[in-house]
Amino acid sequence: MDKIVCACGNVNPAGTELCESCGRPLNEETKDKTIVDMRYEGSARRSQTYNKTIIDKVWNFFSSVKVGMWIIVAILIAAAIGTILPQVFYVPATNETDIAAYYERIYGWFGTLYYKLGLSDLYSSWWFQALVGMLGISLIIASLDRVIPLYKSLKKQKTKRHFSFLKRQRVFGIGKADVTEDSLLKAEEKLKELNYNVKREGNAILAERGRFSRWGPYVNHLGLIIFLFGVMLRALPGFYVDETMWLREGETLYVPETDGYFLESKEFIYETYSREESKEVYGEAIDRVGTIAKNYQTDVALYKGPEDSVAGHTEDLTFEKEASIQVNKPIKFDNFSVFQMDFRLDELATMTFQLQDKETQQSFGEFTIDLADPQPVYELDQGYKVEIMDYYADFTGFEEGVPQSQSPLPNNPAFLVKMYSPEFPKGETSFVMIKETVEPLGENQHKIAFQSVETRDVSGLTVRKDLTLPLLALGGLIFMIGVAQGSYWNHRRIWIQLLEDGQTVVAAHTNKNWLSVKRDLDRVYEVAHLPEYLDQQDLDSLEEKVDKEEGV
Repeated sequence: MDKIVCACGNVNPAGTELCESCGRPLNEETKDKTIVDMRYEGSARRSQTYNKTIIDKVWNFFSSVKVGMWIIVAILIAAAIGTILPQVFYVPATNETDIAAYYERIYGWFGTLYYKLGLSDLYSSWWFQALVGMLGISLIIASLDRVIPLYKSLKKQKTKRHFSFLKRQRVFGIGKADVTEDSLLKAEEKLKELNYNVKREGNAILAERGRFSRWGPYVNHLGLIIFLFGVMLRALPGFYVDETMWLREGETLYVPETDGYFLESKEFIYETYSREESKEVYGEAIDRVGTIAKNYQTDVALYKGPEDSVAGHTEDLTFEKEASIQVNKPIKFDNFSVFQMDFRLDELATMTFQLQDKETQQSFGEFTIDLADPQPVYELDQGYKVEIMDYYADFTGFEEGVPQSQSPLPNNPAFLVKMYSPEFPKGETSFVMIKETVEPLGENQHKIAFQSVETRDVSGLTVRKDLTLPLLALGGLIFMIGVAQGSYWNHRRIWIQLLEDGQTVVAAHTNKNWLSVKRDLDRVYEVAHLPEYLDQQDLDSLEEKVDKEEGV
């Protein structure tokens, strides 16, 4: 596009509203304005100048503040939808089938729809990450579209400006005041005393203060961009881990998402306040609450497996260290932290049964089922055996004749078994629960008799790794610097010029807090003879000026 040549000879980019050198209006729309728009110093913004190529259209789309606001609204709505039902992180299941069944069982058809639409893992979904990325792109483009021309305009601004520029400032005054060289010197000294950066060119003075505050919003944008970049990095493998593992006493398990690390639970310790201690701290509330935990911790041993080790293999482990995991006192290794978050006391560990003759109560052997890892077949004496056909860890009843399990936790174990004996080589089918036995295919000769149970405590641990925290902290710090920069300072400019016809012009502009620049002007008036100014946006000041000119 053609560049714009001002009457002063300065060549301005296409789309410029005010000459970058002298400040003359360069189009009819700007000439018709009483007060010129100084947000971007009348500079040319790319989004308002070019609109031909695909790149131009994409740039213009993302540079729009309205588009950025709609993206933020879309992210807020999506985030709100993600809070309607629990995310998969909080679901007590480990595989896709169990997770889908959980949403259907607990929340019905809505839970199934919620899961199938991917809303159960919303914050890690590609489309939510795409929205966050679009917001980052919008911030980058919108900032570049404004900050670059603004920087160029402020850097190129001249001390002496054209009268048409000065008279379109909000604070403006003109008159044949008795302004001498001595008055200009006093005004210059007073402005320096007020911490203004003063430049002088002949009979023109430009006093400027707080220009750095103009970059506050763009520092905000930079902080947000860094913060959003850190948020998006969480979706990439290796940058962010937030997993849950349940570790039983005496059990050695692979630590999720780690490079071959294993944890063995040596002991779980649970301590409560005595009634006297609880009464002293909590008063009468203890009667409603009951016992209160004083400490719960898991004493663990950390092991490192071979490089090719997988989750279920605990061979060839190398001891690393021992530690006691408590709330807010995690065990740390290789950028990972494992926290104590929850516990379950006296979880069923094993159940011991006898295979008996129903009439004579004769025993044909005992077998013990490990509820965390039940075996498919248990061989007994004299050709007797028991086959575990199906296992329902948290049995909740029958639905249309089909047994249901609420969770993989052994809260109410039930088993569908087949009992093989020399008399019944094809087996007898029985459904065994803790206090009841169902014979679905008719009466059996043999039965499974419950003998004993063993329990153990279970630690709920959270495995966390977050390499994005430094980026998030840096983004937040930069954002707060930008907030302070733009909130507590303002960019003030004062122009004083002696015109060739003997008149003196005073003009001032600030990006906010107009009272401050007016107060500074009043202090300059106390030492220098300058014409009175008015606020052209203040109707009372305008009416007063008109009355004076008409002699009222």
